[in-house]
Amino acid sequence: MMTEPNHKRGLWKTRMGFILAASGSAVGLGNVWKFPYITGQNGGGAFVLVYLICIAVVGLPIMLAEFTVGRKTNLNPVGAFQQLKPGTLWVGIGFMGVLAGFLILSFYGVVGGWTLAYVVKSLTLSMEQFTSPTAAGALFDSFIANTGQVILYHALFMGLTMAIVIKGVHGGIEKACDILMPTLVVMLVILMIRALTLDGAMEGVKFYLYPDFSKLNGQVVLLAMGQAFFSLSLGMGAMITYGSYLPGKENLTSATLYVVLFDTLIALLMGMVIFPAVFAMGLEPTGGPGLVFSVLPAVFSGMPFGWIVSIIFFGLLAIAALTSAISLLEVVVAYFIDQKKWGRKKAVLVMGGVIFALGIPSGLSEGLLKDFKLFGMTFFENIDNIASNYLLPIGGMLTAVFVGWVWGTKPAHQEIERHETPFHWAAYWEFVIRYVAPVAVAMVFLTQFFATG
Repeated sequence: MMTEPNHKRGLWKTRMGFILAASGSAVGLGNVWKFPYITGQNGGGAFVLVYLICIAVVGLPIMLAEFTVGRKTNLNPVGAFQQLKPGTLWVGIGFMGVLAGFLILSFYGVVGGWTLAYVVKSLTLSMEQFTSPTAAGALFDSFIANTGQVILYHALFMGLTMAIVIKGVHGGIEKACDILMPTLVVMLVILMIRALTLDGAMEGVKFYLYPDFSKLNGQVVLLAMGQAFFSLSLGMGAMITYGSYLPGKENLTSATLYVVLFDTLIALLMGMVIFPAVFAMGLEPTGGPGLVFSVLPAVFSGMPFGWIVSIIFFGLLAIAALTSAISLLEVVVAYFIDQKKWGRKKAVLVMGGVIFALGIPSGLSEGLLKDFKLFGMTFFENIDNIASNYLLPIGGMLTAVFVGWVWGTKPAHQEIERHETPFHWAAYWEFVIRYVAPVAVAMVFLTQFFATG
Protein backbone atom coordinates (compact mmCIF):
# COMPACT_ATOMS: atom_id res chain seq x y z
CA MET A 1 0.00 0.00 0.00
CA MET A 2 3.03 2.29 0.35
CA THR A 3 4.39 1.61 -3.12
CA GLU A 4 2.15 3.90 -5.17
CA PRO A 5 3.02 7.19 -3.44
CA ASN A 6 6.67 6.19 -3.60
CA HIS A 7 6.52 5.69 -7.38
CA LYS A 8 4.87 9.08 -7.81
CA ARG A 9 7.66 10.74 -5.83
CA GLY A 10 10.43 8.79 -7.55
CA LEU A 11 12.60 5.77 -6.77
CA TRP A 12 16.28 4.91 -6.90
CA LYS A 13 16.68 2.76 -10.00
CA THR A 14 19.71 0.83 -8.78
CA ARG A 15 21.15 -0.15 -5.43
CA MET A 16 24.52 1.34 -6.37
CA GLY A 17 22.80 4.58 -7.39
CA PHE A 18 21.28 4.86 -3.91
CA ILE A 19 24.57 4.02 -2.16
CA LEU A 20 26.50 6.59 -4.22
CA ALA A 21 23.82 9.27 -3.68
CA ALA A 22 23.61 8.65 0.09
CA SER A 23 27.42 8.56 0.26
CA GLY A 24 27.46 11.82 -1.70
CA SER A 25 25.18 13.35 0.91
CA ALA A 26 27.48 12.20 3.70
CA VAL A 27 30.70 13.05 1.86
CA GLY A 28 31.01 16.81 1.90
CA LEU A 29 33.10 19.63 3.24
CA GLY A 30 32.95 17.90 6.63
CA ASN A 31 35.19 15.14 5.24
CA VAL A 32 37.35 17.08 2.84
CA TRP A 33 37.69 20.43 4.63
CA LYS A 34 36.88 19.90 8.31
CA PHE A 35 38.21 16.39 9.08
CA PRO A 36 41.88 17.13 8.25
CA TYR A 37 42.14 20.33 10.30
CA ILE A 38 40.33 18.88 13.33
CA THR A 39 42.62 15.83 13.16
CA GLY A 40 45.65 18.12 12.90
CA GLN A 41 44.58 20.15 15.94
CA ASN A 42 43.87 17.09 18.09
CA GLY A 43 46.91 14.88 17.90
CA GLY A 44 46.61 13.04 14.58
CA GLY A 45 46.46 9.24 14.91
CA ALA A 46 44.82 9.12 18.35
CA PHE A 47 41.96 11.33 17.12
CA VAL A 48 41.52 9.17 13.99
CA LEU A 49 41.22 6.02 16.13
CA VAL A 50 38.55 7.54 18.39
CA TYR A 51 36.73 8.92 15.32
CA LEU A 52 36.53 5.42 13.78
CA ILE A 53 35.15 3.98 17.03
CA CYS A 54 32.51 6.74 17.15
CA ILE A 55 31.51 6.03 13.53
CA ALA A 56 30.93 2.35 14.37
CA VAL A 57 29.22 2.84 17.72
CA VAL A 58 27.01 5.88 17.01
CA GLY A 59 27.05 6.79 13.31
CA LEU A 60 26.17 3.39 11.83
CA PRO A 61 23.17 2.62 14.11
CA ILE A 62 21.61 6.10 13.74
CA MET A 63 22.02 6.05 9.96
CA LEU A 64 20.26 2.66 9.79
CA ALA A 65 17.45 4.07 11.98
CA GLU A 66 17.00 7.05 9.63
CA PHE A 67 16.96 4.89 6.48
CA THR A 68 14.40 2.59 8.15
CA VAL A 69 12.04 5.44 9.08
CA GLY A 70 12.30 6.81 5.52
CA ARG A 71 11.62 3.53 3.72
CA LYS A 72 8.80 2.52 6.07
CA THR A 73 6.84 5.72 5.38
CA ASN A 74 7.99 6.71 1.85
CA LEU A 75 7.81 10.30 3.06
CA ASN A 76 9.90 13.36 3.92
CA PRO A 77 10.99 13.79 7.59
CA VAL A 78 7.84 15.71 8.62
CA GLY A 79 5.46 13.28 6.91
CA ALA A 80 7.42 10.28 8.24
CA PHE A 81 7.09 11.16 11.93
CA GLN A 82 3.50 12.27 11.36
CA GLN A 83 2.62 8.88 9.88
CA LEU A 84 4.37 6.80 12.54
CA LYS A 85 3.02 8.78 15.53
CA PRO A 86 0.14 10.95 14.25
CA GLY A 87 -1.06 13.87 16.33
CA THR A 88 2.01 13.94 18.60
CA LEU A 89 4.86 16.39 19.11
CA TRP A 90 7.31 13.88 17.58
CA VAL A 91 6.60 15.49 14.20
CA GLY A 92 8.81 18.30 15.52
CA ILE A 93 11.89 16.14 14.77
CA GLY A 94 10.90 16.22 11.10
CA PHE A 95 10.41 20.00 11.10
CA MET A 96 13.83 20.40 12.75
CA GLY A 97 15.40 18.30 9.98
CA VAL A 98 13.80 20.37 7.21
CA LEU A 99 14.79 23.61 8.96
CA ALA A 100 18.36 22.35 9.44
CA GLY A 101 18.63 21.46 5.73
CA PHE A 102 17.29 24.90 4.81
CA LEU A 103 19.70 26.82 7.09
CA ILE A 104 22.80 24.72 6.40
CA LEU A 105 22.39 25.00 2.63
CA SER A 106 22.16 28.80 2.89
CA PHE A 107 25.76 29.08 4.14
CA TYR A 108 26.96 25.83 2.55
CA GLY A 109 26.11 27.38 -0.82
CA VAL A 110 28.49 30.24 0.00
CA VAL A 111 31.39 27.89 0.85
CA GLY A 112 30.50 25.81 -2.22
CA GLY A 113 30.88 29.03 -4.21
CA TRP A 114 34.36 29.49 -2.73
CA THR A 115 35.34 26.03 -4.02
CA LEU A 116 34.14 26.89 -7.55
CA ALA A 117 36.08 30.17 -7.41
CA TYR A 118 39.25 28.29 -6.49
CA VAL A 119 38.75 25.88 -9.39
CA VAL A 120 38.65 28.93 -11.68
CA LYS A 121 41.69 30.50 -9.96
CA SER A 122 43.60 27.22 -10.43
CA LEU A 123 42.63 27.00 -14.10
CA THR A 124 43.75 30.61 -14.72
CA LEU A 125 47.10 29.98 -12.97
CA SER A 126 46.45 32.79 -10.47
CA MET A 127 47.69 30.62 -7.58
CA GLU A 128 51.09 29.59 -8.97
CA GLN A 129 53.15 32.35 -7.42
CA PHE A 130 52.71 31.74 -3.68
CA THR A 131 55.87 31.42 -1.64
CA SER A 132 54.16 31.13 1.76
CA PRO A 133 50.80 30.41 3.38
CA THR A 134 50.67 34.13 4.29
CA ALA A 135 50.50 35.09 0.61
CA ALA A 136 47.86 32.41 -0.06
CA GLY A 137 45.91 33.62 2.97
CA ALA A 138 45.99 37.21 1.69
CA LEU A 139 44.43 36.09 -1.62
CA PHE A 140 41.69 34.20 0.26
CA ASP A 141 40.97 37.18 2.53
CA SER A 142 40.69 39.56 -0.43
CA PHE A 143 38.43 37.13 -2.30
CA ILE A 144 35.90 36.59 0.53
CA ALA A 145 35.75 40.36 1.07
CA ASN A 146 34.84 40.91 -2.62
CA THR A 147 31.03 41.19 -2.58
CA GLY A 148 30.50 40.79 -6.33
CA GLN A 149 32.65 37.67 -6.69
CA VAL A 150 31.27 35.93 -3.57
CA ILE A 151 27.62 36.47 -4.62
CA LEU A 152 28.37 35.45 -8.23
CA TYR A 153 29.94 32.14 -7.20
CA HIS A 154 27.25 31.54 -4.56
CA ALA A 155 24.62 31.98 -7.32
CA LEU A 156 26.54 29.66 -9.66
CA PHE A 157 26.82 26.94 -7.00
CA MET A 158 23.13 27.16 -6.04
CA GLY A 159 22.19 27.14 -9.73
CA LEU A 160 24.10 23.89 -10.28
CA THR A 161 22.48 22.33 -7.20
CA MET A 162 18.98 23.35 -8.33
CA ALA A 163 19.57 22.13 -11.90
CA ILE A 164 20.38 18.62 -10.62
CA VAL A 165 17.55 18.41 -8.05
CA ILE A 166 14.93 19.71 -10.51
CA LYS A 167 15.50 16.63 -12.69
CA GLY A 168 14.27 14.39 -9.86
CA VAL A 169 15.55 11.41 -7.92
CA HIS A 170 16.65 9.13 -10.76
CA GLY A 171 17.10 11.59 -13.64
CA GLY A 172 18.97 14.19 -11.55
CA ILE A 173 20.39 13.12 -8.19
CA GLU A 174 21.16 9.46 -8.98
CA LYS A 175 22.68 10.15 -12.41
CA ALA A 176 24.79 13.04 -11.09
CA CYS A 177 26.15 11.01 -8.16
CA ASP A 178 26.86 8.00 -10.42
CA ILE A 179 29.39 10.26 -12.17
CA LEU A 180 30.50 12.61 -9.38
CA MET A 181 31.30 10.07 -6.64
CA PRO A 182 33.63 7.78 -8.65
CA THR A 183 35.30 10.92 -10.06
CA LEU A 184 35.89 12.17 -6.52
CA VAL A 185 37.54 8.86 -5.49
CA VAL A 186 39.80 8.81 -8.56
CA MET A 187 40.86 12.42 -7.90
CA LEU A 188 41.62 11.59 -4.26
CA VAL A 189 43.75 8.57 -5.16
CA ILE A 190 45.76 10.64 -7.70
CA LEU A 191 46.35 13.34 -5.08
CA MET A 192 47.30 10.79 -2.41
CA ILE A 193 49.90 9.15 -4.69
CA ARG A 194 51.35 12.60 -5.50
CA ALA A 195 51.46 13.62 -1.82
CA LEU A 196 53.13 10.36 -0.73
CA THR A 197 55.93 10.79 -3.28
CA LEU A 198 57.04 14.14 -1.81
CA ASP A 199 60.27 14.32 0.22
CA GLY A 200 59.42 14.21 3.92
CA ALA A 201 55.90 12.88 3.33
CA MET A 202 56.42 9.89 5.66
CA GLU A 203 56.59 12.22 8.68
CA GLY A 204 53.05 13.28 7.85
CA VAL A 205 51.93 9.66 7.51
CA LYS A 206 53.43 8.88 10.92
CA PHE A 207 51.66 11.85 12.53
CA TYR A 208 48.38 10.81 10.90
CA LEU A 209 48.40 7.06 11.55
CA TYR A 210 50.52 6.56 14.68
CA PRO A 211 48.34 7.14 17.78
CA ASP A 212 49.90 9.26 20.50
CA PHE A 213 47.57 8.43 23.39
CA SER A 214 49.02 11.22 25.53
CA LYS A 215 47.03 13.58 23.31
CA LEU A 216 43.72 11.99 24.30
CA ASN A 217 41.37 13.69 26.73
CA GLY A 218 37.61 14.09 27.17
CA GLN A 219 37.44 17.06 24.81
CA VAL A 220 39.18 15.16 21.99
CA VAL A 221 36.77 12.22 22.41
CA LEU A 222 33.76 14.54 22.25
CA LEU A 223 35.15 16.35 19.18
CA ALA A 224 35.64 12.98 17.46
CA MET A 225 32.04 12.04 18.29
CA GLY A 226 30.76 15.34 16.90
CA GLN A 227 32.82 15.00 13.72
CA ALA A 228 31.62 11.42 13.18
CA PHE A 229 28.03 12.51 13.65
CA PHE A 230 28.11 15.58 11.40
CA SER A 231 30.21 14.01 8.65
CA LEU A 232 27.52 11.35 8.12
CA SER A 233 24.75 13.95 7.53
CA LEU A 234 22.74 12.64 10.48
CA GLY A 235 19.99 14.58 12.23
CA MET A 236 19.11 16.78 9.24
CA GLY A 237 16.52 14.56 7.58
CA ALA A 238 18.71 13.81 4.54
CA MET A 239 18.98 10.08 5.22
CA ILE A 240 15.25 9.80 6.04
CA THR A 241 14.49 11.54 2.73
CA TYR A 242 16.89 9.38 0.71
CA GLY A 243 15.61 6.25 2.49
CA SER A 244 12.06 7.19 1.46
CA TYR A 245 12.97 6.62 -2.22
CA LEU A 246 14.20 3.05 -1.54
CA PRO A 247 12.28 0.07 -2.93
CA GLY A 248 11.17 -2.48 -0.31
CA LYS A 249 13.42 -5.23 -1.67
CA GLU A 250 16.68 -3.45 -0.74
CA ASN A 251 18.81 -4.80 2.10
CA LEU A 252 18.97 -1.83 4.49
CA THR A 253 21.76 -3.14 6.72
CA SER A 254 24.27 -3.76 3.93
CA ALA A 255 23.33 -0.50 2.17
CA THR A 256 23.93 1.41 5.43
CA LEU A 257 27.26 -0.33 5.92
CA TYR A 258 28.41 0.56 2.39
CA VAL A 259 27.45 4.24 2.83
CA VAL A 260 29.30 4.51 6.16
CA LEU A 261 32.37 2.72 4.77
CA PHE A 262 32.43 4.94 1.67
CA ASP A 263 32.08 8.13 3.72
CA THR A 264 34.81 7.06 6.18
CA LEU A 265 37.13 5.98 3.36
CA ILE A 266 36.87 9.45 1.77
CA ALA A 267 37.74 11.16 5.07
CA LEU A 268 40.71 8.83 5.68
CA LEU A 269 41.99 9.27 2.11
CA MET A 270 41.74 13.03 2.54
CA GLY A 271 44.03 12.85 5.55
CA MET A 272 46.53 10.88 3.46
CA VAL A 273 46.53 13.76 0.97
CA ILE A 274 46.78 16.64 3.44
CA PHE A 275 49.28 15.52 6.10
CA PRO A 276 52.05 14.13 3.87
CA ALA A 277 51.86 17.35 1.78
CA VAL A 278 51.83 19.66 4.81
CA PHE A 279 54.79 17.91 6.50
CA ALA A 280 56.74 17.69 3.23
CA MET A 281 56.50 21.49 2.94
CA GLY A 282 57.57 22.00 6.57
CA LEU A 283 54.22 23.49 7.59
CA GLU A 284 52.23 23.00 10.78
CA PRO A 285 49.30 20.51 10.69
CA THR A 286 47.39 22.67 13.18
CA GLY A 287 46.46 25.28 10.54
CA GLY A 288 42.78 25.26 11.50
CA PRO A 289 39.87 26.06 9.17
CA GLY A 290 42.17 27.98 6.80
CA LEU A 291 44.19 24.82 6.07
CA VAL A 292 42.47 24.20 2.72
CA PHE A 293 42.21 27.74 1.31
CA SER A 294 45.24 29.40 2.93
CA VAL A 295 47.83 26.64 3.43
CA LEU A 296 47.28 24.17 0.58
CA PRO A 297 47.64 26.68 -2.31
CA ALA A 298 51.13 27.41 -0.95
CA VAL A 299 51.82 23.65 -0.75
CA PHE A 300 50.72 23.21 -4.37
CA SER A 301 52.89 26.15 -5.48
CA GLY A 302 55.97 24.38 -4.17
CA MET A 303 55.25 21.15 -6.05
CA PRO A 304 56.27 20.18 -9.58
CA PHE A 305 53.09 20.42 -11.69
CA GLY A 306 51.43 22.03 -8.67
CA TRP A 307 48.87 23.86 -10.80
CA ILE A 308 47.49 20.52 -12.06
CA VAL A 309 47.31 19.21 -8.50
CA SER A 310 45.54 22.43 -7.48
CA ILE A 311 42.91 22.03 -10.24
CA ILE A 312 42.27 18.42 -9.22
CA PHE A 313 42.06 19.23 -5.50
CA PHE A 314 39.67 22.16 -5.72
CA GLY A 315 37.62 20.28 -8.32
CA LEU A 316 37.32 17.48 -5.78
CA LEU A 317 36.32 19.94 -3.07
CA ALA A 318 33.61 21.39 -5.34
CA ILE A 319 32.23 17.91 -6.11
CA ALA A 320 32.11 17.01 -2.41
CA ALA A 321 30.27 20.26 -1.66
CA LEU A 322 27.83 19.73 -4.54
CA THR A 323 26.83 16.16 -3.62
CA SER A 324 25.99 17.29 -0.08
CA ALA A 325 24.16 20.42 -1.25
CA ILE A 326 21.95 18.24 -3.49
CA SER A 327 20.77 16.22 -0.49
CA LEU A 328 20.17 19.33 1.63
CA LEU A 329 17.95 20.88 -1.04
CA GLU A 330 16.14 17.57 -1.58
CA VAL A 331 15.12 17.47 2.12
CA VAL A 332 13.37 20.84 1.75
CA VAL A 333 11.93 20.05 -1.70
CA ALA A 334 10.53 16.65 -0.57
CA TYR A 335 8.66 18.38 2.27
CA PHE A 336 6.88 20.77 -0.12
CA ILE A 337 6.14 17.97 -2.63
CA ASP A 338 4.72 15.58 0.01
CA GLN A 339 3.06 17.91 2.49
CA LYS A 340 2.09 20.92 0.36
CA LYS A 341 1.52 19.02 -2.92
CA TRP A 342 3.79 21.33 -4.92
CA GLY A 343 5.28 20.15 -8.19
CA ARG A 344 9.03 19.40 -8.12
CA LYS A 345 9.91 22.30 -10.44
CA LYS A 346 8.01 24.84 -8.33
CA ALA A 347 9.48 23.47 -5.07
CA VAL A 348 13.06 23.61 -6.39
CA LEU A 349 12.82 27.07 -7.97
CA VAL A 350 10.96 28.74 -5.08
CA MET A 351 12.84 27.17 -2.17
CA GLY A 352 16.20 27.23 -3.97
CA GLY A 353 15.66 30.95 -4.58
CA VAL A 354 14.74 31.60 -0.95
CA ILE A 355 17.77 29.65 0.30
CA PHE A 356 20.04 31.58 -2.09
CA ALA A 357 18.63 34.88 -0.76
CA LEU A 358 19.16 33.81 2.86
CA GLY A 359 22.74 32.89 1.96
CA ILE A 360 23.58 36.42 0.77
CA PRO A 361 24.13 37.84 4.31
CA SER A 362 26.37 34.82 5.05
CA GLY A 363 28.31 35.57 1.87
CA LEU A 364 28.78 39.19 2.99
CA SER A 365 29.90 38.23 6.51
CA GLU A 366 33.58 38.70 5.63
CA GLY A 367 32.91 41.77 3.48
CA LEU A 368 30.18 44.41 3.80
CA LEU A 369 28.69 42.83 6.94
CA LYS A 370 31.90 41.86 8.73
CA ASP A 371 31.27 44.40 11.50
CA PHE A 372 27.68 43.22 12.02
CA LYS A 373 27.85 40.88 15.03
CA LEU A 374 25.12 39.17 17.01
CA PHE A 375 26.14 37.30 20.19
CA GLY A 376 29.73 38.06 19.17
CA MET A 377 29.39 36.16 15.87
CA THR A 378 28.91 37.10 12.22
CA PHE A 379 25.66 36.21 10.41
CA PHE A 380 27.45 33.23 8.79
CA GLU A 381 28.70 31.98 12.17
CA ASN A 382 25.27 32.38 13.79
CA ILE A 383 23.49 30.33 11.11
CA ASP A 384 26.21 27.65 11.25
CA ASN A 385 26.02 27.59 15.06
CA ILE A 386 22.22 27.25 15.20
CA ALA A 387 22.08 24.47 12.60
CA SER A 388 25.26 22.49 13.30
CA ASN A 389 25.55 22.79 17.07
CA TYR A 390 21.87 22.69 18.04
CA LEU A 391 19.44 21.40 15.39
CA LEU A 392 21.57 18.47 14.18
CA PRO A 393 22.59 16.91 17.51
CA ILE A 394 19.12 17.37 19.00
CA GLY A 395 17.54 15.89 15.85
CA GLY A 396 19.90 12.91 15.85
CA MET A 397 19.43 12.24 19.55
CA LEU A 398 15.62 12.44 19.32
CA THR A 399 15.58 10.18 16.25
CA ALA A 400 17.47 7.52 18.24
CA VAL A 401 15.04 7.94 21.17
CA PHE A 402 12.04 7.80 18.81
CA VAL A 403 13.13 4.60 17.06
CA GLY A 404 14.41 2.98 20.26
CA TRP A 405 11.55 3.82 22.62
CA VAL A 406 8.53 5.42 20.88
CA TRP A 407 8.01 3.73 17.51
CA GLY A 408 9.96 0.79 18.91
CA THR A 409 12.82 -1.44 17.81
CA LYS A 410 10.40 -4.31 17.05
CA PRO A 411 8.51 -2.63 14.14
CA ALA A 412 11.81 -1.08 13.00
CA HIS A 413 13.37 -4.56 13.04
CA GLN A 414 10.43 -5.90 10.97
CA GLU A 415 10.90 -3.12 8.39
CA ILE A 416 14.64 -3.86 8.15
CA GLU A 417 13.88 -7.55 7.54
CA ARG A 418 11.20 -6.89 4.92
CA HIS A 419 11.47 -9.33 1.99
CA GLU A 420 13.29 -11.83 4.23
CA THR A 421 16.61 -9.98 4.44
CA PRO A 422 18.08 -11.28 7.74
CA PHE A 423 19.28 -8.69 10.27
CA HIS A 424 22.31 -10.45 11.74
CA TRP A 425 23.39 -7.76 14.21
CA ALA A 426 19.91 -6.85 15.45
CA ALA A 427 20.67 -7.32 19.17
CA TYR A 428 23.69 -4.98 18.97
CA TRP A 429 21.76 -2.36 16.97
CA GLU A 430 18.77 -2.40 19.33
CA PHE A 431 21.00 -1.97 22.40
CA VAL A 432 22.99 0.88 20.83
CA ILE A 433 19.98 2.77 19.43
CA ARG A 434 18.17 2.62 22.79
CA TYR A 435 20.97 3.23 25.27
CA VAL A 436 24.35 4.17 23.76
CA ALA A 437 23.55 6.53 20.85
CA PRO A 438 21.15 8.90 22.69
CA VAL A 439 23.55 9.29 25.64
CA ALA A 440 26.61 9.77 23.39
CA VAL A 441 24.91 12.40 21.23
CA ALA A 442 23.49 14.14 24.32
CA MET A 443 27.06 14.42 25.67
CA VAL A 444 28.24 16.04 22.44
CA PHE A 445 25.32 18.46 22.46
CA LEU A 446 25.77 19.45 26.11
CA THR A 447 29.50 19.97 25.62
CA GLN A 448 28.87 22.25 22.65
CA PHE A 449 26.05 24.00 24.51
CA PHE A 450 28.27 24.89 27.46
CA ALA A 451 31.21 25.74 25.19
CA THR A 452 29.18 28.14 23.03
CA GLY A 453 26.66 29.51 25.35
